[in-house]
Amino acid sequence: MSVVQGEQGVLSLPRAVIKRDGSVAVFDGDKIRSAIARAGAASGEFDAGEAALLSAQVAKVLIHKFRNEPPSIENIQDVVEQVLISANHLKTVRAYIVYREQHTKLRQDKKTVVDVGSSINEYLEQLDWRVNANANQGYSLGGLILNVSGKVVANYWLNHVYPPEVGVAHREGDIHVHDLDMLAGYCAGWSLRTLLTEGLNGVPGKVEAGPPKHMSSAVGQIVNFLGTLQNEWAGAQAFSSFDTYMAPFVRNDKLPYAQVKQYIQELIYNLNVPSRWGTQTPFTNLTFDWTCPEDLKEQVPIIGGKEMPYSYGDLQAEMDMINRAYIEVMTTGDAKGRVFTFPIPTYNMTPDFPWESENAKLLFEMTAKYGLPYFQNFINSELKPNMIRSMCCRLQLDLRELLKRGNGLFGSAEQTGSVGVVTINCARLGFLYKGNEEGLLARLDELLEIGKNSLEIKRKVIQRHMDAGLFPYTKRYLGTLRNHFSTLGVNGINEMIRNFTDDQHDITTEYGHAFAVRLLDHVRARMLAFQDETGHMYNLEATPAEGTTYRFAKEDRKRFPDILQAGTREMPYYTNSSQLPVGFTDDPFEALERQDELQKKYTGGTVLHLYMTERISSAEACKNLVKRSLERFRLPYITVTPTFSICPTHGYLDGEHKFCPKCDEEILAKKRQQAA
Repeated sequence: MSVVQGEQGVLSLPRAVIKRDGSVAVFDGDKIRSAIARAGAASGEFDAGEAALLSAQVAKVLIHKFRNEPPSIENIQDVVEQVLISANHLKTVRAYIVYREQHTKLRQDKKTVVDVGSSINEYLEQLDWRVNANANQGYSLGGLILNVSGKVVANYWLNHVYPPEVGVAHREGDIHVHDLDMLAGYCAGWSLRTLLTEGLNGVPGKVEAGPPKHMSSAVGQIVNFLGTLQNEWAGAQAFSSFDTYMAPFVRNDKLPYAQVKQYIQELIYNLNVPSRWGTQTPFTNLTFDWTCPEDLKEQVPIIGGKEMPYSYGDLQAEMDMINRAYIEVMTTGDAKGRVFTFPIPTYNMTPDFPWESENAKLLFEMTAKYGLPYFQNFINSELKPNMIRSMCCRLQLDLRELLKRGNGLFGSAEQTGSVGVVTINCARLGFLYKGNEEGLLARLDELLEIGKNSLEIKRKVIQRHMDAGLFPYTKRYLGTLRNHFSTLGVNGINEMIRNFTDDQHDITTEYGHAFAVRLLDHVRARMLAFQDETGHMYNLEATPAEGTTYRFAKEDRKRFPDILQAGTREMPYYTNSSQLPVGFTDDPFEALERQDELQKKYTGGTVLHLYMTERISSAEACKNLVKRSLERFRLPYITVTPTFSICPTHGYLDGEHKFCPKCDEEILAKKRQQAA
């Protein structure tokens, strides 16, 4: 039963079999013969001799069907079913199918039941990859509670909501369904103007506040709003035009700069407290206009239900005060000089941006020190800030796609976001379809279809629960998911190219770059088809795969020991989305040149980080870097990311330091004194 003579010579049985957990075991034909014999004995249809003949037929099918890759346990059982049907042993087939279904259910039930003891110990000993899956969540009691409950919710999604193919694709590492640990949508952008004109209210049984009349109460309501809404969503919460909408409070109360700075300081400190479920800091994003957008210039602010005797366009001086205060507080950092993580500031860089202004100098001093801001590129684009609203976590929204949704071009601008995110493991595709681009794209289509189905189901589930009141504040301030996107992402394109070409190319070569472009164009075409099919908006995101990139690599290492990966064998990972390999270049303009075309392919969130080995020498140098980048390239978002360290004693330090040089100097000085 070990060899068969075929047209191409001697063909042998598979040497390996892929087990259900993804590991590889030695193929054992005797197990097939034994299983068939037991099935025949149980049904009474045939004896051991017939079982041997049937198992030989199974072997022939396996030899011809799996010449180039090992079969899985399920593949083998499928072949056994086919052979039994062909031999007309129908009673045995029925019993065999029932047996398989029963054991499949038992295995699923075991997966659904969370082992409380091991789950808690894995977290306490930090053995679970989920402990570090979110850069915004620290190791803490709240994190432990969220981690354990998250496993229960994830199993609920995979076993009771999604169809089996979604659960299989996720568990086996073909895709990653993000935020399975939360029964919630992904991210949302909110209307700050609505909050300031209506107040924080409208939820039955909850404390209510009318519209704020002063900047202090406006700041308080913003903090409470973002913190509360964060508990109803898995990802970032965003406000657009922060400086524009807050400026009337500065004018109305005739606030001096010192008071404005105090209020902004309170806002930033309160939004960095780890008050969210799981001891997390609320993930928040604020977009700054810098100058009043054209569509708001003639509009009249309303404070406390009363129209003001001026328009937003009259408040540039007040906007400047808010921007200056925000930058100064963020640049100073906390009491130890540590950077404030949130709110992430996004600046709309338009052709009329005042590069030589005093505030611009402060902005680039902050960027040179910490690299905090995201810069939205409107300089090299036909679009204007009032046509694109910077939403949560780098979601770039072209409102011309939303014209069919009603309320005019800008009516729903701030009420959008993403229902959910599914990321494709591209590195595995490159390994499994080495040299076969047609096969790779066909499998990619299958995975995109699975991702689409999961997102459509999630949209219905979240909307149903919103209508039922599970998300009371979202229901009050949003009400519908019609303007929310379904997001698909990619991971490991660099490693996909390496595996596809046997490491002859990566994303930095001409061939690899062109392959990446073709792949992203293919996904974009599928997005359009999904939109036509479902009536819902889809976008392609360069997923910020914090834990996912490690999970994909770990799952692939178990199944495919020879797959090419980044990192080490102990700590493998895949390069994010279609980014350059880590450490490929220190030249920001080379990175921009190589990434410009690829970054433009993303219709959802994406950003190119310009990594610096240390703090940029001056605000002027930083300004020139950003200006040249935005004028010469068409990427939608960039950040400047300097390298710095924080000493518990001395605070901020330029560059990367394992040990603080100032502390070392103090220790040496003490030793010199003792020696003297």
